Amino acid sequence: MLAYIIRRVLYAIPVLIGVNLITFLLFFVVNTPDDIARMQLGFKRVTPEAIQTWKATHGYDLPYIYNEQVDGLDSLTETLFFQKSVKVIAFDFGHSDSGRSISSDILERMGPSLALAVPTLIVGMLVNITFGLLLVFFRSTAIDWGGVVLCVVLMSISPLFYIIAGQYVAGKLMNLVPISGFDAGWDMGKFLVLPVIIGVVGGIGSGTRWYRTIFMEEYGKDYVRTARAKGLSDLRILFVHVLKNGMIPILTGVVVLLPLLFMGSLIMESFFGIPGLGSYTIEAINNQDFAIVRAMVFLGSVLYIVGLLLTDISYTLFDPRIRL
Repeated sequence: MLAYIIRRVLYAIPVLIGVNLITFLLFFVVNTPDDIARMQLGFKRVTPEAIQTWKATHGYDLPYIYNEQVDGLDSLTETLFFQKSVKVIAFDFGHSDSGRSISSDILERMGPSLALAVPTLIVGMLVNITFGLLLVFFRSTAIDWGGVVLCVVLMSISPLFYIIAGQYVAGKLMNLVPISGFDAGWDMGKFLVLPVIIGVVGGIGSGTRWYRTIFMEEYGKDYVRTARAKGLSDLRILFVHVLKNGMIPILTGVVVLLPLLFMGSLIMESFFGIPGLGSYTIEAINNQDFAIVRAMVFLGSVLYIVGLLLTDISYTLFDPRIRL
């Protein structure tokens, strides 16, 4: 197992380098350093001298990948790619184009993102798994058929509808919770309860239908028929045997959501004014702040790779064949 983990970590290095390179190329294909300078300085009455000064101050006056003006190793290190992207692999995020420390901003905004994402993920999983098991328990009945139809209907509704409807009904008409904003301490709950509920409700359709498919596949296997022949109840079979054997595809689906725990929800945080990493990324894209975009893309890639590694390790807890 240790050799496997080391091998997977080594595989991650070229992946992260490739992600950095692709992010760099995509960003500077759309925006040249002159465009970034104009965005930061303002489009009106910006002189070429001011643009050159800003580029020199922030390190955007270097060549992209290869510097022909210097010799030796400096031709690769004295470039925009090395100065702005390679250092990120060592988690040296540097400063944003506005001069703020990106690492400090990430640590500061990680708390609100986790406060929103963790309860949404946990409550959503419990609700979706429970509903999925119930539909399997009432399989081939009107409850099962109606539940599947309801899931399809919920899947067809845009997430923006849940957000706008929730803010209007719970925030404006009933005045139960604030529509947007955020506060630290115990007052945090009143700002998070509505986004968490909306996040859970918005994922019930797709989540319940997916878990039902997993459990229905497990329920048709030989070990379930054997358990029923031995006299075990359907509830015991579902919540003990089927649930445990369905954990491997469930874990695979959860790993996709792992980066969202830290990166935040882009839409949810923006609509509810939560100062998390999701809104931080949106602001960086709008301001064309390549330093922040580069850091957030790299951080998301690292978290996804870590999630895949943790998923492979957790497989051994639920499938003895993998341990062997």
